[in-house]
Amino acid sequence: MHIESVDQLRALYGAAKERAIKKEMISLDVHCRQFIALSPFIVIGSGDHAGRLDASPRGGLPGFVKVLDDNTILIPDSAGNNRLDTLENILSAKEVGMLFLIPGMDETLRVNGIASLHTDAQYIERCASELKPPKLVIKVDVQQAYLHCAKAFMRSKLWDASSQIERRIMPTMNDMIGAQTGINSETQEETMKRYLTEL
Repeated sequence: MHIESVDQLRALYGAAKERAIKKEMISLDVHCRQFIALSPFIVIGSGDHAGRLDASPRGGLPGFVKVLDDNTILIPDSAGNNRLDTLENILSAKEVGMLFLIPGMDETLRVNGIASLHTDAQYIERCASELKPPKLVIKVDVQQAYLHCAKAFMRSKLWDASSQIERRIMPTMNDMIGAQTGINSETQEETMKRYLTEL
């Protein structure tokens, strides 16, 4: 059967549990703030007005995302590939969804909100703990925040050392992109050396 309505979907899954509904907050409490302070990695989901979607990883030292207050967070935009998918989406549609991860912890924190881009000195200075000052900061006004259960990480065994693969099983990034595009401008060693200067 092709599911085409919310009623059909709910008939299959049933209603959400009371706890799952009530855990959603409109601001960051002490637990959310601590989670963000310990997180070195987030994924930001965004989209444009045409409905094209994107999910982008962001990382830094634990706490690289700064909590300005219970309703506002700052994300430094560190050097990347200059595609600027997330930043252009924010200019287009503003809404973002974020997933905060802490290595070794199976629970995650989900935060949704309205984003804007800033080059204000006060925001740049607030993110000065990064290896290099960012060119801009993504400011997110929090609309929803809630902790997400551990089941996906338990199923995937993501943090379990036995789940890790030998990196050599897959080709290098340069080899894969070279095969996809016909462009292979540097060796893997050159790429890694360049990355170290751009962190």
